[in-house]
Amino acid sequence: MAAPEGLLSAGLNLEAFAQAIAATQALRSSVTRVFDCLKDGRRRKEGAEGRAERGFVASFQDSLLGLSRDLSELERLSNLVGKPSENHPLHNSGLLSLDPVQDKTPLYSQLLQAYKWSNKLQYHAGLASGLLNQQSLKRSANQMGVSAKRRPKAQPTTLVLPPQYVDDVISRIDRMFPEMSIHLSRPNGTSAMLLVTLGKVLKVIVVMRSLFIDRTIVKGYHENVYTEDGKLDIWSKSNYQVFQKVTDHATTALLHYQLPQMPDVVVRSFMTWLRSYIKLFQAPCQRCGKFLQDGLPPTWRDFRTLEAFHDTCRQ
Repeated sequence: MAAPEGLLSAGLNLEAFAQAIAATQALRSSVTRVFDCLKDGRRRKEGAEGRAERGFVASFQDSLLGLSRDLSELERLSNLVGKPSENHPLHNSGLLSLDPVQDKTPLYSQLLQAYKWSNKLQYHAGLASGLLNQQSLKRSANQMGVSAKRRPKAQPTTLVLPPQYVDDVISRIDRMFPEMSIHLSRPNGTSAMLLVTLGKVLKVIVVMRSLFIDRTIVKGYHENVYTEDGKLDIWSKSNYQVFQKVTDHATTALLHYQLPQMPDVVVRSFMTWLRSYIKLFQAPCQRCGKFLQDGLPPTWRDFRTLEAFHDTCRQ
């Protein structure tokens, strides 16, 4: 005998759950009868008798009506059972869910939403921190032989650095690499432009904003790097595909070496990476061991080991 309507609507109780489980079992049985009817109906149809076909249709309609009744009953009971409160480690704040005027003061539901949002924010912040830590410049500093015991000099914290400070940093970098010569000029105010000549291999135009590198153009050693009025040409690309590739890799290096708090370290790291191209046409690929691939030498240099790779072999 079914329980009265008021007893089920009083709240969560074992009797409501028991009836919901029984309704679920009845629904499963109704679905089974529908499929059995379809299965048996195909066999009856093979007899080619009109009465058997009409009987099949009537039986199928009865099965569907029973399925509809069981589904409606299950939906009614599910509304009576209600939704259990979510289990979250909110300690004593869970007592807020017992407030009888939950629809007027939904404090507990808002607290649960804020808790989920906070957990999701913490998870994504952890992922972002891991990605940013992969771009650390500590390994680049170790490649340049910077002593960890020596205390670094105090660095200016502003984005606009004094021109004299920029000149001193470039001068020290120029003395670090004998194979590389750096010529600094300021054709447009305080912004510096560097013409870096690496042996007899290539020339690089570096456009700087204070001590931050904005743009690099790599050209061959014998290519013209000046415009008709005698200024550095910062827009024209190289006529050779190999130096166009190196220009693309240099742009990628600028995105890799990023440390706004220590811009001089960024410039030294980039120049150290650029110096590895002194053997652009002499070093074989570390992956395939070949000097040429599709008519080009290994144009990629690993940011950590500075080893040479073809553009397709570095993957």
